Amino acid sequence: MTTQNTMLRELALLAVLATLWGASYTFIKAGVETIPPITLIAARTLIAGLVLLAVLYLRGVRLPTDKAVWKRFVIQACLNSAVPFTLIAWAEQSIDAGLAVILNSTTPIFTLLLTAFVTRHESVTGRKLFGIMVGMAGTCLIIGVQALTGLGQALWAQLAVIFATICYAGAAIFGKGFKGFDPMIPATGSLISGAAILVPISLVVDQPWTLQPSMSSLLALLGLSVFSTALAFIIYFRLMQTLGSVGATSQAYLRVPVGVVIGMIFLGEMPDASAWAGMLCVLVGVIAMTLPARQHKFAKQA
Repeated sequence: MTTQNTMLRELALLAVLATLWGASYTFIKAGVETIPPITLIAARTLIAGLVLLAVLYLRGVRLPTDKAVWKRFVIQACLNSAVPFTLIAWAEQSIDAGLAVILNSTTPIFTLLLTAFVTRHESVTGRKLFGIMVGMAGTCLIIGVQALTGLGQALWAQLAVIFATICYAGAAIFGKGFKGFDPMIPATGSLISGAAILVPISLVVDQPWTLQPSMSSLLALLGLSVFSTALAFIIYFRLMQTLGSVGATSQAYLRVPVGVVIGMIFLGEMPDASAWAGMLCVLVGVIAMTLPARQHKFAKQA
């Protein structure tokens, strides 16, 4: 019973993570209207990193001083924040936030491929493969054929999102190496490292003191930094330790149904039967990828 309650809690956190990261695409779209991508992401990583650093200080937790650990933080920053964040922000200048979510939902596919053919650090069971296939089928049902007609437009922007997706897959696997750390430590260290990379580039390329961002872009930046980055990273690194890399990245499928629900609440949209069926497939796929394998117990004969 305890194991079941623990798994339910982890699945709930997976849904929260999907919501936070699902909202990030809308935040980015609003942010890049008046803030250049590099500066937006430099500010995002800096603010989020400082928020997490403050939380660590209040908890009495200190970042490690080992140079080898910080090198790993830099690698994680490149894979999970600095590079993919910037690529997606650049792409959303020319493609819709919804299309970015769709393209980015393939993260578990690349994670599975890297796991199966490169690292082989987790067993790729038939159930995980089934979960990914069902999840992708559900995503296609929700998207609909009409949404795919724009895939030929803004090709470079779409390829940028795909490359960001591959980075996320690599980050999910590399992040397993932080097992044993407080989840907030690699989250904070990687964000601070990402800011250290991007802030100097922003100062040279964008000269942010010359910008005149709108209030909506600034509010979007704040929401992006505090909720969709700082809080999301804490949950993400926790799930990497409890659900594994494929399980943690399976939240990508949940971003689409989250978008449908937001449309229902704020836009009065009503999904058709295929959309509801798609969301059911998505949930089945996520559960299939994240539930632990059953351990069969054989009673000893007296």
